Amino acid sequence: MNQAAMVAGTFDPITMGHLDVIERASRIFPRVVIAVATNPGKKPLFSLEERLELVRQSTAHLEGIEVDSFDGLLVDFAESKGIHVIVRGLRAFSDFEYEFQMALTNRTLDSSIETIFLMPKQDYSYVSSSNVREVAQLGGDTSHFVPTAVQNALGKRFGA
Repeated sequence: MNQAAMVAGTFDPITMGHLDVIERASRIFPRVVIAVATNPGKKPLFSLEERLELVRQSTAHLEGIEVDSFDGLLVDFAESKGIHVIVRGLRAFSDFEYEFQMALTNRTLDSSIETIFLMPKQDYSYVSSSNVREVAQLGGDTSHFVPTAVQNALGKRFGA
């Protein structure tokens, strides 16, 4: 059995909550592919190239991590990488309904795909990329919410 998993998201930007889930996944699976979604429907703060680089910098301390981008269905990308486990983070009960629907949809599209839910540390259970962007835009301190590379990038973006 291939012992690999995929953690997917837009990561605009990657937060400490994302990083916590990735670190937990890396303790379970020797290979973790971080799939950064192009997501043309959203207007990201950071370009795809910037998000890929910020994820790479933020996960450089971990072994067995690959960072790549994808466009289209996550199950197709997972299959192209030989991965049959998707790891999703659940911050709060409000995330569960959406994530449950996505897991069932993915399983319907590809019955070989399993979804595992991991909860981040309680300290990060309320952190979201959209909240981080808003705090940064308003000149607030994001150091508790994002890795150093992201904090620096936010500072450059918003002139802080």
